[in-house]
Amino acid sequence: MPPSGEWPLWKQIQTGDFEAFGRTAFSERSGRLEPRTLNADKVVASICPYCGVGCGQLVYVKNEKIIDVEGDPRSPISNGCLCPKGAATFQLVTGSHREHHVLYRRPHASKWEQIPLEQAMDMVAERVKNTRDAHWEQTSDGHDVRRTMAIAHLGGATLDNEENYLIKKLFTGLGIVQIENQARI
Repeated sequence: MPPSGEWPLWKQIQTGDFEAFGRTAFSERSGRLEPRTLNADKVVASICPYCGVGCGQLVYVKNEKIIDVEGDPRSPISNGCLCPKGAATFQLVTGSHREHHVLYRRPHASKWEQIPLEQAMDMVAERVKNTRDAHWEQTSDGHDVRRTMAIAHLGGATLDNEENYLIKKLFTGLGIVQIENQARI
């Protein structure tokens, strides 16, 4: 049992801090705590990558690695508040379940295998080209319409405006007209 001078209630009475919002709420340990962002090398203003609202974020960096992501209180949209998904942005980059290799599962296989990025890119390009050629549209009198309806693209909200712009330019050039980007373009 602690001495009577250390009892929280007694400390509250002695200091007049009846609601325990002042120094009486601090322990010896909590008095030594510092914010984890205190020693950041730099703070970079950013935008939440998820929905199209555009909430401001502050990304704290130390030794060229992200150490924390918080809401930006200067943001006129969110005033420093983030939804649960935006608050978990830190895990988007640093999560232990994030894959860092290309995984491919062959047809009828039961397991994934790692393949080189170059091989995966070649496979995607070949499949896009083959699908496009097989379904290139023509009018009834044989004129090219210069489009295919066999390929569509649904972009995610983690893409920024620049990425969506490049995707739109690429797919339009390929004759793909079914392009949707979630609230970011």
